[in-house]
Amino acid sequence: MKINRKIFNWLETHWVAPAYAGGLLTFLSLFFFGAATNTMAGWLYVISGISLALLGIAAVLPVRSLKSLEVRRRSLEPVSVGNQLTVELEIYNRSDQPKTLLQVYDQLPSVLGKSATAIESLAPRSTYHWVYYLPTERRGVYHWDRVQFRTATPLGLFWCRRSRDAKATAIVYPTVLPLTSCPLVDQMGWEQNQQVLDRSQFHMATEGVTRTLRPYRYGDPTRLIHWRSSARYNQLRVRELEVATGGQEIVICLDSGNSWQSDDFERAVIAAASLYFYASRSQLNVQLWTAKTGLIQGNRVVLSTLAAVRESEEAIADNFPNIPVIWLTQNTQSLSSLPSGSRWVLWSDQTQVSSTKTTQFSDKGVQIYPDQPLQLQLQSALK
Repeated sequence: MKINRKIFNWLETHWVAPAYAGGLLTFLSLFFFGAATNTMAGWLYVISGISLALLGIAAVLPVRSLKSLEVRRRSLEPVSVGNQLTVELEIYNRSDQPKTLLQVYDQLPSVLGKSATAIESLAPRSTYHWVYYLPTERRGVYHWDRVQFRTATPLGLFWCRRSRDAKATAIVYPTVLPLTSCPLVDQMGWEQNQQVLDRSQFHMATEGVTRTLRPYRYGDPTRLIHWRSSARYNQLRVRELEVATGGQEIVICLDSGNSWQSDDFERAVIAAASLYFYASRSQLNVQLWTAKTGLIQGNRVVLSTLAAVRESEEAIADNFPNIPVIWLTQNTQSLSSLPSGSRWVLWSDQTQVSSTKTTQFSDKGVQIYPDQPLQLQLQSALK
């Protein structure tokens, strides 16, 4: 059965494959031709000849029908896990004849599912816009490059299928958890700089920390309005305050060069994205490190990197930061080699964690348990 299916697919993509009616008519045509040869009856020759001519026309027309079709694909906007991916294609008929009864298949990666549509009629020199939506359940960078057209028009006796190039790249970002607090980030650098001012003082301040004045924008707090300058310029002017970070630099390191349990690695990617954006919202100088890319920065770059990162990937970047980091790992042995002042997030069982209590970092991290919400664990106090 599988062999027959392979032969059928090969015929359909390289030439034409008979439909059920086409196969039946082919058998009857050969039967009538054989009977005519034995009996020398002219009417049997006529029936077989007409049938074979009809089969020849039915085999040629589907191939000709697909030759003048073109497809163009619009670029895909990245989405986060759980959101729908919007795919848009334009199918253009460049011939002067209408195209009817077309099946169109976008050759998606198996993880994204299947997608197909039917076009009843496509007028000459016209374009058919096909828009469909794909649910996303797993982060990743997905590539595909083919669209297939299939038809048996006009007689329905033979199927013909042809492919067109239409390259696509879909980026599905990992989930970013809305952390309201995170001791891992908040306490980074306290040992190195005990004189760092609390940033909340600057958010509430109205005197002595003004960097510049700018026009008022909707949503600015009224306590920051500089009334004297506003009266002078006859428009509201707002203080733009200095933000103190104490020169802190946060580096979030994902241990992608080692082996992981698949589910744990996916949670580690989510944690890395969540920690990065929490630190960014806290106005810290934050960077991400992976074994393949080294240090990177920038919201879109980080999300794209985390969408593509894989466990046990080849380490082409040998520039591990020599400053305190937040280390996300499943390898307990790696904790002892971290720079002083580092924090860790560990995916491991209780037995392995107990064996690391002799290291100097055993009280400066968070152990992640699979049966508890990841967001709550990232917001918990350090051990």
